[in-house]
Amino acid sequence: MTDLAPKYNPNEVEKGRYQEWLDEDLFKPSGDKKAHPYSIVIPPPNVTGKLHLGHAWDTAIQDTLIRFKRMEGYDTLYLPGMDHAGIATQAKVEAKLRKQGKDRHQMGREAFVKQVWDWKDEYANIIKGQWAKMGLSLDYSRERFTLDKGLSKAVRKVFVQLYNEGLIYRGEYIINWDPELQTALSDIEVIHKDDKGAFYHIKYPFVDGSGFVEIATTRPETMFGDTAVAVAPGDERYKDIVGKELVLPLVGRHIPIIEDQHVDPEFGTGLVKITPAHDPNDFQVGNRHNLERINVMNDDGTMNEEAGKYAGMDRFEAREALVKDLKKEGYLIKVEPIVHSVGHSERSGVQVEPRLSKQWFVKMKPLAEEVLKNQKTDGKVNFVPERFEGTLNHWMEDVHDWVISRQLWWGHRIPAWYNKKTGETYVGEEAPKDIENWEQDPDVLDTWFSSALWPFSTLGWPDTDNPDFKRYFPTNTLVTGYDIIFFWVSRMIFQGLHFTKKRPFKDVVLHGLMRDEQGRKMSKSLGNGVDPIDVVDKYGADALRWFLLNGTAPGQDTRYDPKKLAAAWNFINKIWNASRFVIMNLPEDAKPAHMPDTTKFDLADSWIFDRLNHTVSEVTRLFDEYKFGEAGRELYNFIWNDFCDWYIEISKVALNGDDEELKARKQENLIWILDQILRLMHPIMPFVTEKLWLSMPHEGKSIMTAKYPETHAEFENKQADSDMAFLIEVIKAVRNIRMEVNAPMSSQIDIMIQLDDEANKHILDDNAEYVENFLHPKDLQVAADIEAPKLAKTAVIPGAQIFVPLTELVNVDDELKKMEKEEKRLEEEVQRAEKKLANQGFVAHAPEAVVNKEKEKKADYESQLAGVRERMKELKESK
Repeated sequence: MTDLAPKYNPNEVEKGRYQEWLDEDLFKPSGDKKAHPYSIVIPPPNVTGKLHLGHAWDTAIQDTLIRFKRMEGYDTLYLPGMDHAGIATQAKVEAKLRKQGKDRHQMGREAFVKQVWDWKDEYANIIKGQWAKMGLSLDYSRERFTLDKGLSKAVRKVFVQLYNEGLIYRGEYIINWDPELQTALSDIEVIHKDDKGAFYHIKYPFVDGSGFVEIATTRPETMFGDTAVAVAPGDERYKDIVGKELVLPLVGRHIPIIEDQHVDPEFGTGLVKITPAHDPNDFQVGNRHNLERINVMNDDGTMNEEAGKYAGMDRFEAREALVKDLKKEGYLIKVEPIVHSVGHSERSGVQVEPRLSKQWFVKMKPLAEEVLKNQKTDGKVNFVPERFEGTLNHWMEDVHDWVISRQLWWGHRIPAWYNKKTGETYVGEEAPKDIENWEQDPDVLDTWFSSALWPFSTLGWPDTDNPDFKRYFPTNTLVTGYDIIFFWVSRMIFQGLHFTKKRPFKDVVLHGLMRDEQGRKMSKSLGNGVDPIDVVDKYGADALRWFLLNGTAPGQDTRYDPKKLAAAWNFINKIWNASRFVIMNLPEDAKPAHMPDTTKFDLADSWIFDRLNHTVSEVTRLFDEYKFGEAGRELYNFIWNDFCDWYIEISKVALNGDDEELKARKQENLIWILDQILRLMHPIMPFVTEKLWLSMPHEGKSIMTAKYPETHAEFENKQADSDMAFLIEVIKAVRNIRMEVNAPMSSQIDIMIQLDDEANKHILDDNAEYVENFLHPKDLQVAADIEAPKLAKTAVIPGAQIFVPLTELVNVDDELKKMEKEEKRLEEEVQRAEKKLANQGFVAHAPEAVVNKEKEKKADYESQLAGVRERMKELKESK
């Protein structure tokens, strides 16, 4: 046995422990083919920087599940890996290079990509260091990266197969364009914010000189791409001008007035300019009317030659100059300021520009239908909380084609080549043989394209004979934030179903966002982010994990609270001190914990083992239901209240006594319960439980491979639970009275216990030694027919009234005031119970056991109330 420091020091406890686990290969699957497999693939963090508290929350839950299942005997795999995070990582590296006065276009593709790989290596090492600090039991021998050789092979196979199935196509469409990063964005990479803008009301004259129409637009710089003005079909106001032509202001080009169902006659003037190359709705109108598509902007957001004298200007600079010229030439009617929702790039923050572009797309409808169909079967993906399944279904029902090409250099190159001579397109997993005649598409794939394959590509797919794929796929549980359902969860589901014909994971456990103490979302702009490593350095990884798990209600946000972390440290210190006490009180030749002999149990023993049974049962159930916060409360109550505050204190009587046989039994009981507590806590607190477990007699090299606690029928004893509850209430009541009158435990006092039921007398008689030690009575009377003294401190508990005659210490008036407050409280409880039982809806629909419980509570309150009133009567008579 190892000596333990008198105070818990997380830095000392955790130092070197992770490396010992790695050296002993404890994180790898057991290899036991008879065991059920259980697998989690880590949601791959982006190699864009350090991990934040949200990642810590994710991984704390995942590792708790893996450690729990490993101890339950499952063949567990917790697979690590990271995401190249195309656009996000490239943006970071470009920003770094700009500070150095460098530009990727000047460097060239090869040199730039090397810089990004250097960045990846740096931050991958930082992330792995954070994983180690958190104690994650990851199998690093299976670590993957979304750009590694195996995953790249999977990406190419998926692209080619979807292309051959007609589910990937290339075409010109209106897409979201980031002018700063100069790449396409998918819809969900666009964040809408309220910006100040304006409606610019402009005259569009008739070619025949008969007047003009008024057009309102928020983007006047796009007017160079106008190819028509549209009105709603059948709009009586404009029936006479349909078919006429207008002069495009400052440009002079003639454009027709057309009818199209896109126009809302109730909005504005009912006249809309049509710019097919710069608006998704206008693009559809243009297709219906065979209108020309005129792109007026360059990739960087500057105006091109179609904008005439404004060519080369930034789009917003051109807008300002154009509006001045429209006013000067008499075309501007008015400018109406507005606040409107405008799309911004999630990565660069600049306003997104809708523009015509040739891109690669995934045809989503058939894939979405597969998901919706599967969610109606027994093989569906289960969401925790269940309500988030609606989020998935809603997105799948209203899905748009997914633009998957990105004009970046960091990522998976699109496996498409164009023949330099014929213009033919070739799509294949390998390059064409006569490569000198072909040029590969310069674009890369959206990072979510490879991330969508993560649950199966990491396990060896497309090699379906790979042992890992055959054993660990589908995976069991995905843990992630609810804000990523659109981006990632949904894509993994449709790709998994399409390519493996199976759901990629059985359950999706969704947690919320980590907010600061004021409830605000953590962000760089607010400067309110918290580095999990700083938390670990101050409080320890176990305290952080306990805080994250104990504050977890599926689907709910949580607040970072240093006070709760301090409380977590305090709880661990309580476990530490209890363990230290138990270990110090073991004999030198103590053996590892073994099943105790229940036939020799006294009341306290029977009670604590029944409570242990209940705790094991509830925590196991709650872990399996992903209710970690509730499991934490069960563990806390058992360890702090039942074990530390009561059983250890009661056991001291025997440990300090002369009965060696009784002392030995208590030692055996204590080490068994402590052993079970450490096993119960290990999935959440791996470091401290390992340290304590190895410090006491044990079998095996790590608690990590010890068996998780199970319930034992012989420990069930509800009568002991009830009897001990009565004894504890008696002790607490007398202690409270002592505190109120400042009577220390060293002083003996007279105690009178008036029982509601004489049958309870045996509880106090059979446990006389505990009564003596914890009540320290001078004279103890226990009976049902006790006559209460005229002046005494009184406590009413379920099943009894307790009187401590204190003639010289108690003020009758003060005692009456106290009893009046208690009378009022009990009256309110009786009224509440009566009201509930009078509610026919409750009585008719609640389970019978619940109704009976309410009746018992009412009867109990009424009994206590009668006792209080009787005592008040006696006090008044004593005056």
